[in-house]
Amino acid sequence: MSRTILVADDDKDIIDLVKFNLIREGFTVLAAEDGWKALETIKKKRPDVVILDWMMPEVDGLEVCRHLKQDPDTERIPIIMLTAKSDTLDKVLGLEMGADDYLTKPFHVRELLARVRALLRRSEGPHREEQQRILTFKDIRIDLNTYEVTVDGKKVELTSREIKLLSFLIRHPGRVYTREELLDYVWGNESFVEPRTVDVHISRLRSLIEPDKEKPRYLLTVRSIGYKFADNE
Repeated sequence: MSRTILVADDDKDIIDLVKFNLIREGFTVLAAEDGWKALETIKKKRPDVVILDWMMPEVDGLEVCRHLKQDPDTERIPIIMLTAKSDTLDKVLGLEMGADDYLTKPFHVRELLARVRALLRRSEGPHREEQQRILTFKDIRIDLNTYEVTVDGKKVELTSREIKLLSFLIRHPGRVYTREELLDYVWGNESFVEPRTVDVHISRLRSLIEPDKEKPRYLLTVRSIGYKFADNE
């Protein structure tokens, strides 16, 4: 199913450039040339990602971002902020207002597309299942209300990050994820996190939940790709 992206910018050339490349990648694209139109379109169409220029007439991008994140109906829509402002304080301000990512003009279209895809990957899986607070698989039990993990009835001490990683994988048995995808889903916007970090966390999880770490039954390596949790079967 085609994902819908809204591009809001008062520069028509930028809208045309971004729109052309998004459509070529298979996305449905909406456009707005000022903040009010952006808000109106977002509330009516509910796009999957918003690409939002900081400096726009009527209502600027920062204010649009604030409105969206304060509204329960739109607070989960990922936002990429586009801006000519390169100062670190400006970036921090945008992120504090709720922006999920930040790109400084001039930007490379390929980088923008990569960031759109990363936000879509992060937003698509976990939210649909967030109400499922107790997860089980054979002798593994995760209680997300208390953040307790037991294996064969015995409590296992895991960090919050390890629980988040294990929970994500156990919710998607048999689905193969690359290290980069796991970083997107589990680590989110954290800076300076290397793909190798995933390997370290998987190794520690295996030592704590697998009967035999060297012959894992649950956390499986898929050669040259990444990791998956064992199939239900």
